[in-house]
Amino acid sequence: MNKKVLTTLEFDKQIRALEGYATTDKGREYCKNIRSLSDMQKIKKYLTQTNDALTRIFKYGEISFTGASDMEVFRKRLEIESSLSAGELLQVASLLAVSKRAKKYGSSDARGNEIEDSLSAYFDHIDPLDSLYNEITRCILSENEIADEASPELYSVRKSILKTNEKIRNELNGMLNKASVRDALQEAVITSRLGRFCLPVRADSKAKVPGMVHDQSSTGSTLFIEPMAVVTMNNELKELELKEKEEIAAILKHLSQLAGESFDIITNNYSVLTRLDFIFAKAMLAKEQNASLPQIKEGGAVILKKAVHPALDPKTAVPLNLVLGEDYHTLIITGPNTGGKTVALKTVGLLCLMALSGLFIPAGDRCEIPLFTEIYADIGDEQSIEQSLSTFSSHMTNIVSVLKGLKKRKESDNVLVLYDELCSGTDPAEGAALAVSILEETKNAGALCMATTHYSELKLYALSSENVENASCEFDVETLSPTYRLLIGVPGKSNAFAISKKLGLSDDILSDAKERMNEQDQSFDDLFTDMEAKRIAMEKDREDIRREREEIAALKQSYSDKNRRLEERRDKILREANEKASNILKDAKNNADAAIRNINKYGDANADMAKLEQERQKLGKKLKTTVTKSVQPVKTTHKQLKPQDLHIGDAVKVLSMNLTGTVHTLPDKDGNLEILMGIMHTKVHISDLVLVEEKNPYAPKSKKERKMAGVAKGAGAFSKSAYISAELMLLGMTTDEAVATLDKYLDDAYLSHLEQVRIVHGKGTGALRNAVHDRLRRNKTVDSFRLGEYGEGDVGVTIVKFKM
Repeated sequence: MNKKVLTTLEFDKQIRALEGYATTDKGREYCKNIRSLSDMQKIKKYLTQTNDALTRIFKYGEISFTGASDMEVFRKRLEIESSLSAGELLQVASLLAVSKRAKKYGSSDARGNEIEDSLSAYFDHIDPLDSLYNEITRCILSENEIADEASPELYSVRKSILKTNEKIRNELNGMLNKASVRDALQEAVITSRLGRFCLPVRADSKAKVPGMVHDQSSTGSTLFIEPMAVVTMNNELKELELKEKEEIAAILKHLSQLAGESFDIITNNYSVLTRLDFIFAKAMLAKEQNASLPQIKEGGAVILKKAVHPALDPKTAVPLNLVLGEDYHTLIITGPNTGGKTVALKTVGLLCLMALSGLFIPAGDRCEIPLFTEIYADIGDEQSIEQSLSTFSSHMTNIVSVLKGLKKRKESDNVLVLYDELCSGTDPAEGAALAVSILEETKNAGALCMATTHYSELKLYALSSENVENASCEFDVETLSPTYRLLIGVPGKSNAFAISKKLGLSDDILSDAKERMNEQDQSFDDLFTDMEAKRIAMEKDREDIRREREEIAALKQSYSDKNRRLEERRDKILREANEKASNILKDAKNNADAAIRNINKYGDANADMAKLEQERQKLGKKLKTTVTKSVQPVKTTHKQLKPQDLHIGDAVKVLSMNLTGTVHTLPDKDGNLEILMGIMHTKVHISDLVLVEEKNPYAPKSKKERKMAGVAKGAGAFSKSAYISAELMLLGMTTDEAVATLDKYLDDAYLSHLEQVRIVHGKGTGALRNAVHDRLRRNKTVDSFRLGEYGEGDVGVTIVKFKM
């Protein structure tokens, strides 16, 4: 890729922005040297790495590589077994700290799950050298301080230094307390000169404090004397300080040897960290630009969706949508100045460079970029006084260079050419003719091309040539401002007359100017004006249609909601009416039962008992029908079951019969299966079933349920016939719970006139079955009972018949 295009398309600004996200010197160097690539595999590899880094940032947060510095400067010194200073060893420790932090970030997520992506290999190659890091940080507290615990010898020496210091100070303080010495001092303080403790003695009292003179004041009136009483102790202190320095040097030597032994690992860590720093810098730039992953292809079209130039504010910028290379290979953009033509060219060129450099592009998803071997751009005014180049000459120099490059193009090469204001700055007729010829040459060379112009001749060229298309940047004449929308297939206008009139130019001048235009130019201009007006009208109609569709959809939804509410209200009214009717019949039935019982009690011989019983049963059937109606649920759509949704023993409801049961067999190939409803077997289709939550009405009840049951007890025994199931589930109960539940159930079932019931107690150890059978033998309402046969539940079920 030619270097000039990087500056022309402002790719260098993106490099500087990228450098701002790198935190290591080597990482910034990688950013600075980034260039577009011609190797498809490398581009895809770099884009995948950027994508994985961005995914990690969104999932686990950002990572910093601050503190990692290049260790190569220490290699020679460590090879000759020279010692590093405390500050230099702390740089090694800082690098290892970054390594440890990066290793933790890359190895697993917050839940401890392993992370596997294209960056895993980088993180796996990091060795934090925990033992070396711990040893350095244990021994060295700062660049100027070594820890006392760095070695036993150092601890002992420093302890002796403290004791000696204390002895010297005690001796000098004793001297200060003596009147003869105090009178000879300039000031009653202990000071230090040349690393030795001294007293400030007046020059005229030198004889009163015998000792060694180490210094004097600038006026000579004060002498700094080391008293003879502490000379020996000061000498001892000096020796201890020398020992301290020797021990510190030995410690630094030992730490340097440890670093030298692992130096290859340390430098490898730095190499990996700086590479990761570069990758995560690209990811951070993508995050900042809200960029997306482009698709790189061997050839084909440039497809950009919602593309925005990185220098523009994405909140206010109008996105660019473009397909170059499918229906047309050359796009000629016309329109007024400052309308966005040049920005469109730069956006396309810059985003292609970014994608080919392994960077994300500020655009929508699924953008496609061909693998361009070369991108040429003639954009901007490069006139030069030194080189005697005018605007036209500078542009033509660039164009000649582009055309020479196109002649060298191989058939398999993908080339993009961008011309801004092609052949402007010269005679319009000659410039237009040259522009057409240059575009034709570019097209014949097989390159994709975008060009901006004000020449009307190029609009005609686009209309009459194959693989060439017009485009324009929309301009609002009313507000005299561009909208920056790129309109494909619509040639633009410079709008010079309209803009001039809006700015106040007199009608006379405008009329005179129009008369000076030849008839062909006027007709051409009128044609474009008419096309633009029709386009705006079509867009307005399209917007009106879209708005009307939304209104229709809203009305439809409102009608649907209203209809649903009406149906729910109707069902509620019907249900309440049926419940009221049921209550009335219950009262009547209770009265009839009471009358019959009274007749039986008093033994009225004249009463027709058979007839009375017949009437009672007739009334009971009527009540059952009414109660069934009252408990009909509101019809709702149900989820269509699949064969894999069902298991043997699942509780289901048969919609067509409004009865619940359990799945006895799995669906066959036609979707048919057997359902067990009490003692009744029936074959139904899976589409007639819904799953229901299985609930045993005879399971032990909570306090609230028992309270509710007590309130409803007065409804009469007869009402139970509408609710008593022909099956009792005792599975999961203890023997005591099962016996209590069984007694209650047998009473209710007998009073409900059930002839036969099914008790499910399971196989298990047989304890529950034995308890059930023992209870059945003692129950006076039971006529007989037996274990279930094949198809009825086998020995896990007992069939009970009542006395009638």
